[in-house]
Amino acid sequence: MTGATGAIYGIRLLEALEASQVETHLVISGWAEKTIVAETSWRPAEVRRLADHVYAEGDLDAPPGREGFAARGMVVAPCSMKSLAAIANGIVENLIHRAAELALEERRRLLLLVRESPLSVIHLENMLRVARAGALVMPPVPAFYAKPRTLDDMVDHTVGRMLDHFDVPHELVRRWGERRHGVWTPRIEPGGRAGGSGARGS
Repeated sequence: MTGATGAIYGIRLLEALEASQVETHLVISGWAEKTIVAETSWRPAEVRRLADHVYAEGDLDAPPGREGFAARGMVVAPCSMKSLAAIANGIVENLIHRAAELALEERRRLLLLVRESPLSVIHLENMLRVARAGALVMPPVPAFYAKPRTLDDMVDHTVGRMLDHFDVPHELVRRWGERRHGVWTPRIEPGGRAGGSGARGS
């Protein structure tokens, strides 16, 4: 998780992966910690507890930064324009950048949930550069055919699309042509309380 706005996407992704019993390795940048506090009711320590393994941003010797690290792939959610630029140009300043560099080197799936608007030519060129290198660039764009009722619905649609790209089964997304089936997935509030459908990441 990096410091771009949209911390709720990373949090909700961790919740969904935990529910699907997928092992997770988490790095939260310093700016991401500030964004979590500013945008959500979560504390960084509570977000870390959603992951199986947690590493410090500056620990370049951690397992995700080593060649041969066994992983299905990597998601940077949200992905700041600074991290996009670093990944696009092979600059390694922290463990997030190093793990992304290795994902590209070893042809593993790398998804960047880029969060910025409007986009400059530099942003677009960096997106093109990482896409040509093999990454999937995915802005969190809501799909209104799903008739979202809450901000949580919009967040879940993007999270579901991310899970699709890693072949993780879920029921977060209403597929095109499907009727709303009323499936409700409880959010786990900090402290282990089940929450309703009110948005946390506005």
